[in-house]
Amino acid sequence: MEGLRRDLAGFVGEVFASVPRRDQRRWGECYLRGLMLDGRRKSIQPMAARLPDGNMQALQQFVNQSPWDWLPVRQRIAERLVEAVRPEVWVIDDVSFPKCGTASVGVARQYCGALGKRANCQVAVSVHAATDTASCPLDWQLYLPEEWTSDAARRRRAGVPDDVTYATKTQLALDLLDRLAGWDLAAPIVVADCGYGRSVSFRLALEDRGLDYVVAVEAKEVAHAAGARPHQPAYGGLGPPTLPRYRTRPVTLAELAAGHGVFSEVSWRQGSKGSMCSRFAVLEIRPAGKQSLRQAQEQGGGHYAWDGVLPLRTLLVEQADATAEPTGYWISSLSAATPIERLVRLAKMRWRIEHDYRELKHGLGLDHFEGRTWRGWHHHVTLVTAAQAFLTLRRLDPKARTPA
Repeated sequence: MEGLRRDLAGFVGEVFASVPRRDQRRWGECYLRGLMLDGRRKSIQPMAARLPDGNMQALQQFVNQSPWDWLPVRQRIAERLVEAVRPEVWVIDDVSFPKCGTASVGVARQYCGALGKRANCQVAVSVHAATDTASCPLDWQLYLPEEWTSDAARRRRAGVPDDVTYATKTQLALDLLDRLAGWDLAAPIVVADCGYGRSVSFRLALEDRGLDYVVAVEAKEVAHAAGARPHQPAYGGLGPPTLPRYRTRPVTLAELAAGHGVFSEVSWRQGSKGSMCSRFAVLEIRPAGKQSLRQAQEQGGGHYAWDGVLPLRTLLVEQADATAEPTGYWISSLSAATPIERLVRLAKMRWRIEHDYRELKHGLGLDHFEGRTWRGWHHHVTLVTAAQAFLTLRRLDPKARTPA
């Protein structure tokens, strides 16, 4: 780490340029070194003890009380990473932090992915830039359950800003995409798991923003086959005309896939035990349901001007074993003429995020923060992101050499 201090100082000087005070930038560089040094705990006290220039009180002040704005820092990190990584996708995901007690900002009894059950935890939504060889988070937002946003005393103790109101995880993800767009960063293709993909309103919001996507969905979602056409009853001459409608009922994606029968073996990347491959099929479908219907009407010129035709979307289905049920479904705004190999690679790109979380948590102490405030949490997460960004940039730089 001592051999990297010059490079790290240059990186900190660039991404923390918005932090006005020199001493704040110095403690930022010190905190990043603490995160990257060996040690089981990456909370402030043990890091300060390991650092030759560590000062627990100064680091506590820098992370928990100092009013520096984390958003310009994240913006510069995101700009650097998008330029270096050249991502094929942006992956939306969320991560949980198990906690004891109820004082830490956002803590509630909710599903905790880290434990695989409901437990006391914080949950954060994140957007990551990813390829098969590199990835890094671009931005974060902490999810606040309604029990937090409606409790003024609790908000005040944790320093939650007055303008922070309740938002679902899907809305937080959209807000993050909007903020990144405000930084002039364009999402190539959005990838997300079923927790986001099953939300029809989320998919429609992506389309409204002009963003292409490949998102996992549930087998029980309903749609019409691509060849289905609505019927327009003859006008009887009295009252408003009868709206066109499909005469057949929509069926589940599982039913549509069962009637397809044409699956091809596709390999999407090399894993630790060889090529990763499975059987996939691509279908064109017309997603049904009230929200899909409402959007089609709006795009068609209104309730009575609409021709009744639901838009086509592409469905990717995975069935590893020909004798078993399909194991995965993805809906995409990309054309069904897209090569199946590309669709599969995009759908499976989410694996990189597990690599990110493993490095962020186990290597850099993402979930080791022991403060309780909104500001402290965002400062810590920003610093952890900066540490991973520094390491990612070194891995991608052919001229970088780690000193012996």
